[in-house]
Amino acid sequence: NGGLFNTSSPNFGMTHVFPGDKMLFDRDFHAPTALDVLSATIADSVERNVKRNAARQRLIMKRRDVLKAGLGAAAGFPLLSREKAKAMKSESKGEVAAPASPLALWYRRPAQQWLEALPIGNGRLGAMVFGGVAVERLQVNENTVWAGGPHNYDNPEALAALPEVRRLVLEGRWQEAQALADAKFMGRPVRQMPYQTVGNLTLDLASPQPVSNYRRELDLDTAVTRVSYVVDGVRHSREAFASAPDQVLVLRLTADKPGKVAFSAAFDSPQKSTIAAFDSSTLALDGISGEAEGITGRVKFQALARAILEGGSVRTENGRLIVTAANAVTLLLSIGTSYRNFQDAGGDAAAKARGYVEAASRRAYSQLRRAHVADYRRLFGRVQLDLGTSEAANLPTDERVTAFKNGNDPQLAALHFQFGRYLLISCSRPGGQAATLQGLWNEHMAPPWGSKYTVNINTEMNYWPAAPANLLECYEPLFSLLGDVAQTGARTAKTHYGAGGWVLHHNTDGWRGTAPVDGALWGVTPTCGAWLAKSLWDHFEFSGDKAALRRHYPILKGAAQFFLDTLQTEPRHGWLVTNPSLSPENAHHPGSVLCAGPTMDMQILRDLFDACAQASELLNTDAEFRRQALAARARLAPMQVGKDGQLQERLEDWDKTAP
Repeated sequence: NGGLFNTSSPNFGMTHVFPGDKMLFDRDFHAPTALDVLSATIADSVERNVKRNAARQRLIMKRRDVLKAGLGAAAGFPLLSREKAKAMKSESKGEVAAPASPLALWYRRPAQQWLEALPIGNGRLGAMVFGGVAVERLQVNENTVWAGGPHNYDNPEALAALPEVRRLVLEGRWQEAQALADAKFMGRPVRQMPYQTVGNLTLDLASPQPVSNYRRELDLDTAVTRVSYVVDGVRHSREAFASAPDQVLVLRLTADKPGKVAFSAAFDSPQKSTIAAFDSSTLALDGISGEAEGITGRVKFQALARAILEGGSVRTENGRLIVTAANAVTLLLSIGTSYRNFQDAGGDAAAKARGYVEAASRRAYSQLRRAHVADYRRLFGRVQLDLGTSEAANLPTDERVTAFKNGNDPQLAALHFQFGRYLLISCSRPGGQAATLQGLWNEHMAPPWGSKYTVNINTEMNYWPAAPANLLECYEPLFSLLGDVAQTGARTAKTHYGAGGWVLHHNTDGWRGTAPVDGALWGVTPTCGAWLAKSLWDHFEFSGDKAALRRHYPILKGAAQFFLDTLQTEPRHGWLVTNPSLSPENAHHPGSVLCAGPTMDMQILRDLFDACAQASELLNTDAEFRRQALAARARLAPMQVGKDGQLQERLEDWDKTAP
C-alpha cells in the first residue's frame, strides 16, 4: 500500500489506480483514491465472496471437470460455459464482449484523461495509451529525463549549526530549532529536481463514420494493450507494448480490409525541442530537460518514430509522418538520452536512439511481440492468485470498481494484486532507474511531489511487494540507487554531521541528492537511508543469496556506521537517540516537528543494527563492528505505551496533539 501501489497512505505523491478511476489530492499529503474505497472493502468482502462463490461453483462444475472439459482459463480462473455463451451472444448482437483473458483491464470507451489511459513500460521506456478513435495519443517517458543536472545539494553551513539545533531540541525550544534548521541546515537549493516527460506521439486517424463495437484493454498476461472498433464496416485494431528485449515502444495498426490503415503522426513536447524528418519513414524529436530551482537542464534526448508498412505509402512532411492506404503498419518508438549516471549527463542521445530503432527495424512484428511476451511472462507468470470468479468479471473494469462495494467480485481483488505486479515489472527492471512516486509514467514538467523518490515511506512501499510477489529482479534498480546514494550520502554525512558512513533524508532524485530538502517540517529525517537499506537484508532473507549479501554488505555497514557516529545520549535516561529528527510530517506541538528519538527512528535502527550484525556474522567479518552495533542497539530508546494505551510516537506522550 502506498506509492506506486497506494491504497491509503499519507504523502504517497501520485499513484496508478485502475485506469478509469479518479483521484483526489489533498495538499496536506493525504490523497484518497478510488482504490481507497476498493481496498477498504476488500477485507470485509473477499472472505464472504469467496465462500459464496465456492459454494456456487461446486453446484455448477468442479474445477477438475472444468479442466477436463478444456474450459480452464489463464491463471487458474475457470470461465463458465454459460458466461462464454452470453459473451458470444452479445458479440453477435453488436455489443462488445469481455476479453477472453481474466487478467485483462478493459473499457468501452477511449480514455478521456491521463489517469484513464493504460500504462505500458519496459523499465526504461513508458507510455500511457489513450485508445482514441479520431486521435490516438501515446504520452511517453524515458526514466533518465530529469530536470537540472549533476549537483551537490549539501549545505556548507550545516555542520556549524548542528550543535545549536540539537541543544534547542533538548531544551524544548522546538520552533527555534526548526527556524535554525530551515536557515542553515537544509540543502541548496531547498528543493530537488523533478522527473519530467519526453512528450507525446499523436496519431490523427481517418475515422469519419460512427464507431461501433469499441473496446480497449490491457492484458496483464501479455503486457499488451489493444484497441478495436468498427468504422464503416471495417474493423480496426491496434496493439501496443513496451519491449524490454528490443528497448522500443511498439504500436501495430491493422484493419480487416486491405488498404484501410491511414494516419498522420507527429511529436509534441513541453520541453525545449525541435522536430524534423530523420528519413522518409522516421520522425525525430530532439530536446533537453528543463531548468528547475535555478539549475539548468542537462539531459539531452532524442525520440525516433519509424513506420514500417505492409502495403500503402509513407512520407514525412512538415514535421509529420503520413501513412496512406496501408494494410498494416508497425510503428516503432525509440528514445535515447545523454544521462550516463548521476554524475554524468554527457552521453550521445542520438546514437542510443538510432541504435535501438535500427536493430528493432530488422525484426518482424511477430518476432518483436513474441520476444516481448516471453520476456515479460518469465517474471509475471511466476505467481497465480485464484479467489474465485463471478459474473461480475464480465463487466468493464471501471464498472466493476464502482460496483465492488456490493460484493460478489472476488476476482477483482486478484486483478488488483496482479496489476500491482504488472506495474513493478513495467517500471523497475535491472539496468534501469528505480520506480519513482509515479513509477515510470508522468505527463508533467513539474509533477506532484516532483515524481521523485520520497524515501520516508513511498519508495519503500513500492518495493515491499518485490520479494513476496516473486519479483526479486525488480529490486535491482533500487539497489543500484542505494549504491549511488551511499556515495553522495557519505559526502552529506561529513558536510552536515561530521560523521562517517552515509545518510539519506526524506527525498532523492536522478542526481542522488541526500541533504535534507523541502524544509525542516519534512526534511530533517536522518533514518530514511537506513530504512531503505533494510531491503538489502530483506532480499537475503527471501533469496538466501550469500554472494548478493556480500556485495550489499558495505552499504548496510555504511548506513549503520553513520548512526554509531551520530547518536546522542538522551540526558534523563541515558538512551541513545537521533537528534535532530522528526516523526514524519506530523507535529507534536503546534508548528513543531523536530524532536529527539522518535519511535520510528528507534524501530528502524533496531532493524538496521540487527541486519548488520547477522550479515557480518554470516560473512565472518567485522567482529568489532558487530559488537559496536549490538551495543548501540541495546541502548536505543525503548518503545513506550502512553496514557491512552497507545504506542507512543515519540519519547514523550504528546500523541494527543496530532494523533
